[in-house]
Amino acid sequence: MQHDVSDPVSVQLVIGQSKEPPMMEQFEFEDQDKKFSCTEYLRSGEFSQLAQMMAHSAEEFVRHVWLRGWEVVHHRSLPAWLKDNDFILRYHRPQLNTFWACFKSIFRVHTETGNIWTHLLVLLSKTSFLVLHNVVMLDVFFTFFRPHTSTGCGSFFAILIYFVVQDPLMVQWQDKAVFSAFFIGAVVCLGFSCLFHTLSCHSETIGRLFNRLDYAGIAFLTIGSFVPYLYYSFYCMLWAKLFYTTLIGVLGTAAIVVSMHRSFTSPAYRPLRAGVFMGLGLSGLIPCIHTTILDGFWHSVNKGSLGWLTLMAFLYLSGATIYAVRVPERIFPGRFDIWFQSHQIFHVFVVVAAFVHHHGLAKLADYRLTIGDCQPTPGDLQGIPASQWQSVHIEFLKPFIRPSS
Repeated sequence: MQHDVSDPVSVQLVIGQSKEPPMMEQFEFEDQDKKFSCTEYLRSGEFSQLAQMMAHSAEEFVRHVWLRGWEVVHHRSLPAWLKDNDFILRYHRPQLNTFWACFKSIFRVHTETGNIWTHLLVLLSKTSFLVLHNVVMLDVFFTFFRPHTSTGCGSFFAILIYFVVQDPLMVQWQDKAVFSAFFIGAVVCLGFSCLFHTLSCHSETIGRLFNRLDYAGIAFLTIGSFVPYLYYSFYCMLWAKLFYTTLIGVLGTAAIVVSMHRSFTSPAYRPLRAGVFMGLGLSGLIPCIHTTILDGFWHSVNKGSLGWLTLMAFLYLSGATIYAVRVPERIFPGRFDIWFQSHQIFHVFVVVAAFVHHHGLAKLADYRLTIGDCQPTPGDLQGIPASQWQSVHIEFLKPFIRPSS
């Protein structure tokens, strides 16, 4: 049966004459001198091309929605406030203007990808379950500090949470306080760093604000690193402990104040920035020399973790030097636009140094807590009969350390 229509194209439906399967009914299209069947149209490849074009269009639509239309740009296309390193040439993010776009850029590849993830992974890599089983062994209360269990520890934040909530019979509040200072300093430093490298392209105001907070975070980490070291190094010397802690606190606060100045973040002050934090770190040599004189060199190395602290200082200084001179991108401009640029190397050095420092603190705390009570000096016992030394010893300890559990 044939159906005619007024349209130039007539459709003929032929039933029972096709050798195709019953479900493949044949359609014929006429347009002036051309006549096509549905089967011939499918075999011609035009339908396949159309399907590919539709799939590609859908993919481009999703990509456009996700990326919001921005692409990486060359260094010369950046606004002046986003130009920080002249040797990183390509793959820069443009100004994104929204926080959502900045946070989505974490999952894209650009010049800041390595800077973000080198610190973000440290914060998110381990869970409290791993900390419980790999860092803390519930045999004796100070086992938290044992070096073999603290090596390879995970997230500083997770360790901090677990450490603070421990039962008082396991970890005394003084030990919680001094180690919490270190963990909080590490979390603040790494957190500000991740936020800065994520939001640096938002706007000039936001970028410069978080840049200053990034540098302030380094000072927080430095202060927090010294607190447990001074506490256990001068375990029985109250005034020396207070003096050095106050000194580091004042110097660190000064570094934070300087870091928050608007001009401090400009590229011209790069050597000054490195010098400020190198000087803050080197100030720790004074208490190190003090303890070495008191206890002797080999005792300080074997029991006082001087070797680990020296390695930590070397890592920090090496990272800061690489950051200041901008190697290797200075030697090979454009070769390290995405990976292995100086700032990423600096981040890796900071992370490794923090773990090394934690290991050294663990050894030092283990040694001090194993020894137990402090011993009074000969001057404290002068003129007192030997029969009364025990009671004097107990009274002497009260202002300095916690009661033994």
